[in-house]
Amino acid sequence: FWLKPSASDFVAACEFLPTANARKRRTSMAVTKEEDVQMMLVCKTHLGTRNCDYRMKRYVFRRTVDGIHIIHLGKTWEKIMVAARVICAIENPSDIIVASQRPYGSRAVLKFSQYTGALAMAGRWMPGTLTNQITTKYLEPRLLIVTDPRTDAQALKEASYANIPVLALCDTDSPLENVDIAIPANNKGKESIALLYWLLAREVQYLRGTLNRAAGWEVMVDSFFWRDPEELEQRDEENQASEWVAPQKPAEDWNAPAGGGDTWEGTTGDASWDAPATGGAGAGDDWSAPAAAPAAEGQNW
Repeated sequence: FWLKPSASDFVAACEFLPTANARKRRTSMAVTKEEDVQMMLVCKTHLGTRNCDYRMKRYVFRRTVDGIHIIHLGKTWEKIMVAARVICAIENPSDIIVASQRPYGSRAVLKFSQYTGALAMAGRWMPGTLTNQITTKYLEPRLLIVTDPRTDAQALKEASYANIPVLALCDTDSPLENVDIAIPANNKGKESIALLYWLLAREVQYLRGTLNRAAGWEVMVDSFFWRDPEELEQRDEENQASEWVAPQKPAEDWNAPAGGGDTWEGTTGDASWDAPATGGAGAGDDWSAPAAAPAAEGQNW
């Protein structure tokens, strides 16, 4: 015979049904994934290298005619979501180290640490940071994030000695030794590196609740881009050259006296040109008088 279900059985059965909020969250995640994949295509995150590590073959979508491996961006996006949840599982954000010896990732690392609270180490990695307890810069993090496993090989080696989990951005030719979570992406372009750290920082803030997933993030990806100091100086010089204006000459006054204020009126204006000259050696000479006789009267030329 059939038993009438109780109210508790009905509540327990409803727990397995997707609620309206869950459906809305899934819809927003699907839209976000499509937009993120389009941004990855623009930033050339899908372009790998000609070489491919055998452990990275699972993330390769296909190979072009030129021999360049194309990375599957769907798997890249999924790995970013996994990495963001790993980061949020650590209570203290300062226990996370984000390292990048590659110059293109230095600005992205600093911006990521600014928005997530992690510890950024851009530039040269100091050997012994995770192993030498005598040094003043000795650290004991719970998670290490690197931009390139090959460039940051020293950090990966020390993390393996200290038993620290590693999260890395891996290209198709990157070695996966001592890497726990690999995010397949192009880690050689400045746009690609900046976009990956921007997506990771945004998802971490979504999961922590500091940002609303429906509102979006007002920070642009451009702020994560690496900028060459020489290009910035050249751009500033060009801007200054374009803004320079030739000095204008003062307007001339045609009514003003010439010669710096000299005037003819200040001279002897009442003098007469017909009057005989006064003063001087030949002041009283009469030019109409006959010439004087020669000194020698006997000579007649």
